[in-house]
Amino acid sequence: MSTKESAGRKINWSAVMVEGRALIALALIVIVFSILTPQFLQPETLLLMTRHVAMNAIIAIGMLIVILNGGIDLSVGSIVGLSGIIAGWLLQGWNIPFTEMVAYPQVWAVILISVAVGAFVGWINGVIIARWRVAAFVATLGMLYMARGVALLISNGETFTDIKGSPETNNQGFVDVAFAAPLGIPMAVWVMIVVAIAASILLNRTKFGRWLYATGGNERAAILSGVPLKKVQTRIYVISGFCAALVGVLLVADLKAAVPTAGEFYELNAIAAVVIGGAALAGGRGTVRGTIIGAFVIGFLVDGLVLVGVSVFWQVVIKGAVIVLAVAIDQAQQRLQKRSGVRKTQASLTAPSAPTSGDA
Repeated sequence: MSTKESAGRKINWSAVMVEGRALIALALIVIVFSILTPQFLQPETLLLMTRHVAMNAIIAIGMLIVILNGGIDLSVGSIVGLSGIIAGWLLQGWNIPFTEMVAYPQVWAVILISVAVGAFVGWINGVIIARWRVAAFVATLGMLYMARGVALLISNGETFTDIKGSPETNNQGFVDVAFAAPLGIPMAVWVMIVVAIAASILLNRTKFGRWLYATGGNERAAILSGVPLKKVQTRIYVISGFCAALVGVLLVADLKAAVPTAGEFYELNAIAAVVIGGAALAGGRGTVRGTIIGAFVIGFLVDGLVLVGVSVFWQVVIKGAVIVLAVAIDQAQQRLQKRSGVRKTQASLTAPSAPTSGDA
């Protein structure tokens, strides 16, 4: 093997560290907290932490699909609260307007309606962004306040606690949704697995996934290639709203109450998971696998800090520092890729051309 070939095959450890930062961070968190507290690696603790992680991971997968397009969705936390309030409102009984009748939808209908509301809010986001050409940051920030306001209006600012149902109204079993554990695995984790598989197939096996990566990588070139940009942008926000609404339903069942302020700051945790998982905020780069690992990093870090008794205020500081560090590493990764691209271009320009038949 020549010296040039061996140099070309030399492992770039800095690139490896940057690419695998989420997995490395997760391994360090597990090692550190398992040393600080033996309780961290107990099966019961791991299951509880994984259930918490699953909630964030489901939202983060929806956020990943938005960020791949170069967008952002700041309204997911409010959609969590709104869909949860819709579920609690329906379980307590819906007073049909202009009549004295009260409807008690069955559990499957409550879940379906609640999730549909979240998807509808996402569709409104998509229409505002794709059709009206409003910046995603502004549109979803406005929806953050509107969805939260609607949740507060429906509940009158109060918490719905009567969500267990009764045999007379035939709407029992909603609370059991969160505490069901087929094969010993919490329901939230099963939902995360299903959403992750569906998202992976969508991104890697469908035309929509190719469109998504194309528009995130170079929107202008994608449009010239025939990608229906408006349809793509509308659909990604519907998916994001759908994922957030799923978490809203799971959270209400988990808390045994519908709280209008539920889901606050969930959007920040989701964005952090996506960035830590290796996605580019500019769009065009990211994977479901990396996003789930990023969600585990955030979840295990926060729960580990709780187990060792770190102050809640310091937890917020540390989480913010992790997000800043993740964005800084993402920028470093982009610089490495640009330098690598420049070097390859220079090498191709300076490489000697093959001799032609006339030169031979």
